[in-house]
Amino acid sequence: MAKKRNIPHTYVIVFFIVVFAALLTWLVPAGRFERTTKSYDGNTREVIMPGSFKYLEEGKPQTWQVFSAIFDGFVDKADIIVFILLIGGAFWILNESKAIDVGILSMLKFTRKLERFKPVKFLGVNNIILTLIMLVFSIFGAVFGMSEETIAFIIIFVPLAISMGYDSITGVMICYMAASLGFAGALLNPFTIGIAQGLSDLPLYSGIEFRLFCWVIINLVGIGWTLRYAARVQRNPRHSPVYEEDQYWRDKHAGAEGKRMVTYHTPKSAWMVYGIIQTALLVWAFLLPDSTLEIGQARYHLPLLPILAALFLVTSIPLLLKSVHFFILNLLMFTILFLIAGVMGYQWYVMEIATLFFAMGLLAGISMGYGPNLITKLFLEGVKDILSAAMIVGLAGGILIVLQNGQVIDTILYYVSQGMQSAGKYASVSIMYGIQTMINIIIPSGSAKAALTMPMMSQFSDLIGVSRQATVMAFQFGDGFTNMITPTSGVLLGVLSVARIPYEKWVKWVWPFIVVLIVLGLLMLIPTVTMELNGF
Repeated sequence: MAKKRNIPHTYVIVFFIVVFAALLTWLVPAGRFERTTKSYDGNTREVIMPGSFKYLEEGKPQTWQVFSAIFDGFVDKADIIVFILLIGGAFWILNESKAIDVGILSMLKFTRKLERFKPVKFLGVNNIILTLIMLVFSIFGAVFGMSEETIAFIIIFVPLAISMGYDSITGVMICYMAASLGFAGALLNPFTIGIAQGLSDLPLYSGIEFRLFCWVIINLVGIGWTLRYAARVQRNPRHSPVYEEDQYWRDKHAGAEGKRMVTYHTPKSAWMVYGIIQTALLVWAFLLPDSTLEIGQARYHLPLLPILAALFLVTSIPLLLKSVHFFILNLLMFTILFLIAGVMGYQWYVMEIATLFFAMGLLAGISMGYGPNLITKLFLEGVKDILSAAMIVGLAGGILIVLQNGQVIDTILYYVSQGMQSAGKYASVSIMYGIQTMINIIIPSGSAKAALTMPMMSQFSDLIGVSRQATVMAFQFGDGFTNMITPTSGVLLGVLSVARIPYEKWVKWVWPFIVVLIVLGLLMLIPTVTMELNGF
């Protein structure tokens, strides 16, 4: 009998990539572009000066720094690491309350009732639910660049997907992958399109008509791929490559099918929490009666906080009368609503979002009548459970640290840019797309990559007669698609670790889809050099 091949642990894979990055610092000569600051839309960025590349006399090959880079990676990714730990602790408290189990069970009962309607039954109620969830997250990714935030939603949608007869990969697809598709479509994403167009001296968010067309095509392919895979797993769950790993979720959320008894009740502490939250929301609404939501260059002034305070007042009381579990679900829903409001209206990032979920977890525990010691115990259990996800983010951060300290990133960029010198228009755009795709594997940050590449790429496009907007599109697609596979992405590794999907199994499953998306991006670049498009 053949010996079963042991698949390397995700930590082992990432560490060997760190070692490979160190090896590159010995093989690739050190080099550097000169940089300057450039302003756009009231912001400033340090950007490359085209034509300024020069080799450095002495490089900095990395040896023992492989180990110190891991420390530096933890420091560099500290915000995301703390974000993951706080999210894990908060949701452990939430899970202990059985509120998510109650919510899943209620939703499954509701969807079964919908099957009485022939159109819904024909389309498939589960297909409708998966499609709607994906569209919501894709819009979030396209409009305000949702990325790190998806880590928090994994703990909700993976159990939901498994309770619907799917697997954890489906749960990751309907939120993280959907947001990534929107990120690649990038209708108004300020972190990619906003910066890339600003550095290319283009009107911000110009060319949105063609990008909207691309966003629709990308989502049609992504949703179709998801529904096809989900249906296959539902027919036979053992077809899932993570069937064994998903046993963790099946055991943890067995109550979603009513196998674990839940006592419906509302303790006095829940009413107290409601009173405290409602008072705080009313004060907040009084102090900030008007909010400005930024969507692209548009500004919308709305009494957002008064509206949310009024909705919380109207929805919470009947749910409290029903059971504390439904009140906690309402608390979770408003946490998500305030997350959206904070990101779009007040430029919140991981610190504010982590704080929001941390408060939600504590308030959920108090609502259940848990004492301080029990809440602390549950929080620490959640931190312990999710610690591996936080650790892998810090480990992956060491990859970029090694390349930066070895001073080879600019050299790599210079080498690959030389391949465009004698190519035609479409070939040049395709090469730009390929360069952006490869660089994204090293530098997954869209804003950092835009500052690194767009000043040079946009000026080169002028020399060969290609629209700068086409160059931005090449950057947009190259930045977006490989986010779902690159081992240097702290967000991807965090998502997979929270979902308990081994990185190697994810890569084996997702690479055909990534290839399809890359080819699709290549096809959608053709009109940018062959047709007259608005904004190009």
